[in-house]
Amino acid sequence: MVAAAGVRSAFGVVMAIDAWLKWQPAFAAHYVGYLHNAANAQPAWLAPWFDFWLRIVPPNVDLFISATRWIESAVAVGLLLGLARRFTYIVGGLFSLLIWATAEGFGGPYTAGATNLGPALVYALVFVALILFARLLGSTPYSLDYFIERRFSFWGTLMEWAPRRLWQRTPPALDWPHQIAAILAIAVALVLAVGTLGSAVTAAPPTPERAAAAVSPLNLASSAPVAAAKPAALPPLLGDGNAVAVTIASTDTDVEIASGVQYRAWTFGGSVPGPVLHVRQGQTVNVTFVNHGNMAHSVDFHAAEVDPKVAYRDIAPGESLQFSFVARTPGAFVYHCGTQPVLLHMANGMYGAIIVDPVAPLPPADVSYVLVESEWYTHQSSGTLMAGDYPKMISVTPDEVVFNGIAFQYSDHPLTARAGQRVRFYFVNAGPNLTSAFHVIGEMFTAVYHDGDAKHALTGVSTYPIAPGQGVIFDVVPEQPGTYPLVDHSMRNMTLGAAGALQVTP
Repeated sequence: MVAAAGVRSAFGVVMAIDAWLKWQPAFAAHYVGYLHNAANAQPAWLAPWFDFWLRIVPPNVDLFISATRWIESAVAVGLLLGLARRFTYIVGGLFSLLIWATAEGFGGPYTAGATNLGPALVYALVFVALILFARLLGSTPYSLDYFIERRFSFWGTLMEWAPRRLWQRTPPALDWPHQIAAILAIAVALVLAVGTLGSAVTAAPPTPERAAAAVSPLNLASSAPVAAAKPAALPPLLGDGNAVAVTIASTDTDVEIASGVQYRAWTFGGSVPGPVLHVRQGQTVNVTFVNHGNMAHSVDFHAAEVDPKVAYRDIAPGESLQFSFVARTPGAFVYHCGTQPVLLHMANGMYGAIIVDPVAPLPPADVSYVLVESEWYTHQSSGTLMAGDYPKMISVTPDEVVFNGIAFQYSDHPLTARAGQRVRFYFVNAGPNLTSAFHVIGEMFTAVYHDGDAKHALTGVSTYPIAPGQGVIFDVVPEQPGTYPLVDHSMRNMTLGAAGALQVTP
């Protein structure tokens, strides 16, 4: 009885540690992510089970978080005090099986191999062993139940879930068969308890971070299409005169990066990418940059030739900066924040496109679109809200590669043209890290303007590389109606969201 009570109390310590972890903010922040993470690794025949939980948990996540915390806390108290023991054991065992079957089990991401059962399943086995102890040994003086039952007899019947003759029995000695069975059961429970404690100590602290890192915005995305795609049409010129004025404001804004998934972005103009600026070669661009963010920012125009120490200097929150440049060189260019670390500022969304029309015009296009390719490096902040992950940015392991900020938006809502029209794509690769390989499936580029000069146009090109920070102009003339996919021909990038479509009608 002493040994059995010791096992119960030791396991109570393990459960108390686990309950404490459940009350930490990181657990709540990543709760939905645990479920998505497990669901991604399951065989197809288990999809209905996980689909069921994915339908009911995210809309009621606060309820499920609270229930998990209170149930595990109550079980820990029951174990430590020996209170409502059989009730505690049965509830704890069923609860552990549910956790195992939704967030750990069936070969999920927390089950590394056949020799690793997962903590929740081990917990369930320990609860089974405790139920056997209670059935075999009856009431024990090393529990709060023992003293309550002696004063209030109904307590034993209610909480022990057994006839009075069983829970009231406290035999001074057991016969040999029962002694052997008790010793074996205690030994098994001790091994399981020690193993579980070691698993909790070594695995519990980093679990939220590992889970968050493994949750991709594409995992969390709704199966429904993006509600509305961002306009991709080339906007009109900012003005016809010799000078145009541009005001750009940096803001911290949550933006959509996949259907139903948001990102805590640093932006130009409240969107990612920032607004498309359309000017004419030779125009003077008078820039006013205003910092409404929470840290120093700057703006760097690849279309400009200016002293960067003056024009591209950092300004503090609440400050503004004015400078001018002449758009001498035609083409498609990126503008971006140049504040250190530039990688972090760009990967958090601070980039846009500036289009400079040449004085000697390109062949007239019937339809013109601007596509800015970029990467998102994320970790789960809470629910379907993501934030930047700098280690991923450094290691170049993006969660999404996108056109105009949102994965697959132009697959959900294709760009349009008519057969025989010249369709022009001003393609800017904001990166910040990956080279793009733009390709229109089913078509050949009629012309590729790598420098905005019609005399230097390439023909007979099907795929063309665009380095990070580079812009290229593409013309395509589809003669037949159909749906023509627009892709980054890097298969990884296309899979992560760099895919759309051009819908061509008669």
